[in-house]
Amino acid sequence: MLLEFLGADHEVTGSCHYISFNGINILVDCGMEQGPDIYVNQEIPVNATLIDYIFITHAHIDHSGLLPLLYNHGFRGKIYATKATCELCNIMLKDSAHIQEFEAEWKNRKAKRAGKEKVIPMYTVEDAVGVMDFFIPCEYNQKIKITEGLEVRFIDAGHLLGSSSIEMWITEEDKNRYVQDLMENEKYITKKIVFSGDIGSGNRPLIKNPEYIKTADYVIMESTYGNRNHQVSVDYAYALAKVIKDTFEKGGNVVIPAFAVGRTQELLYFLRRIKTESILPEYEDFEVYIDSPLAIEATNIFHKNVVDCFNKEASKLIMSGVNPLKFPQLKVATTSDDSRAINFIDNPKVIISASGMCEAGRIRHHLKHNLWRKESTIVFVGYQVPGTLGYSLLNGTKKVRLFGEEIDVRARILNLPGISGHADKDHLIKWISQFKDSHPKKVFVVHGQDQVTDIFADTITREVGFSAIAPYSGDTYDLLTGECIKKGQKIKAKTSDKKKERTYSSQVFARLVAMGERLMAVIMKNEGVANKDLAKFADQIKALCDKWDR
Repeated sequence: MLLEFLGADHEVTGSCHYISFNGINILVDCGMEQGPDIYVNQEIPVNATLIDYIFITHAHIDHSGLLPLLYNHGFRGKIYATKATCELCNIMLKDSAHIQEFEAEWKNRKAKRAGKEKVIPMYTVEDAVGVMDFFIPCEYNQKIKITEGLEVRFIDAGHLLGSSSIEMWITEEDKNRYVQDLMENEKYITKKIVFSGDIGSGNRPLIKNPEYIKTADYVIMESTYGNRNHQVSVDYAYALAKVIKDTFEKGGNVVIPAFAVGRTQELLYFLRRIKTESILPEYEDFEVYIDSPLAIEATNIFHKNVVDCFNKEASKLIMSGVNPLKFPQLKVATTSDDSRAINFIDNPKVIISASGMCEAGRIRHHLKHNLWRKESTIVFVGYQVPGTLGYSLLNGTKKVRLFGEEIDVRARILNLPGISGHADKDHLIKWISQFKDSHPKKVFVVHGQDQVTDIFADTITREVGFSAIAPYSGDTYDLLTGECIKKGQKIKAKTSDKKKERTYSSQVFARLVAMGERLMAVIMKNEGVANKDLAKFADQIKALCDKWDR
């Protein structure tokens, strides 16, 4: 029963954990790194074709974004997630693939002129559509038997629509305890592992508060804000209204880079309050533009998951006939022409666009049109990973480069305090403290900045009394004994390694190797099939080899 850490170890993004037992291979999350790579991550230790099950805590790309790549490399197992997570992944993975394809097309136009090798996307929309066939939607709080020796349960983590912590019970023969005269049921041992996923901060608009779990043998938990607390809560509708008023009085626009899923819907909730409660009577008819097709689709999914995911306040509004995410003067931009037209509207306005860290998407066009204007305000409402454009803007950069053009930063840059989907230090400590009765053997701290993971692990040990450690990618633990049996390499990523270009030849050859390994796996599964069918299969492989053996 082995647990290996692969991603989001001493880093904030790219969550991925590998478990193996009884010949079964499992992943918990399979996320894409966003922002700079701090450490070189270990590869998944088995071929994609050999992965049996994947469990997804929530739909954010840093937890789900590499699923289409696994599919491209031959994964055909089962993916379990909550119903809302499945629905959100269906739009978010396709959106991610669109970005991959668009960036590859743009780079190839430049590469062709420079005589460079062709670049292909990490994965395609076809891969994103294909992997969705393997998703299995699950209900909250229902214990599910996945296979012999494996049961799981999804618990609401309060971070995002459909987000979950995952309880996992694994049963395996304990060969260390095997004695001839033991009863049969004494030869097996069960360990309970809890994956926190991203834990919500509580008291959020729309979605429910995180639920607590009481028992575990091992806990893998996030630490995004493990070294600090959020500022004192404010009424965000009034705080946002003040920003809008100050900006509109100067004739500028309020531009909000926001994650299309979760943060955009919360902003709509606050903006609806500003309108319906007449918090801003001077500008009661101001226009709000959602410039993100993904955000529009995600908002529709929010509407479909009221019963399972919405808190009492939001549910009460809907039951009374009030749509908490809709109000007069709310406009949506679906096409590229719609998006471009927004920047030619003279009246001051609020523009909400993705991505939340300004690394891709339509938000970069709106920044290009507004960053140089001292009348405008750029408002950040979510965590910014170091190394991203959003992080640079928040930390006072004076110039940025967008679409090959250098832009002076003259706009006011604000961080609206307290709007965060992540629990802060105190809330994280409260969450892990719920396990006091079971006293976990080990708490593994992941999903935080390099030093923050160590700081928070020390905090858990000091304040809660649990043994806590911040593993590195490649660290592997035997969960039957609790011992570390392999240390990761702890290699710092080189600047030149950051976002390496994937060439046509290297990427396609890697896929060919993966397909070869999948073929071997399929061959082994056919042992015992009728000789006539095996002979036919062998002839087909021989013909393929004869064709390509050059």
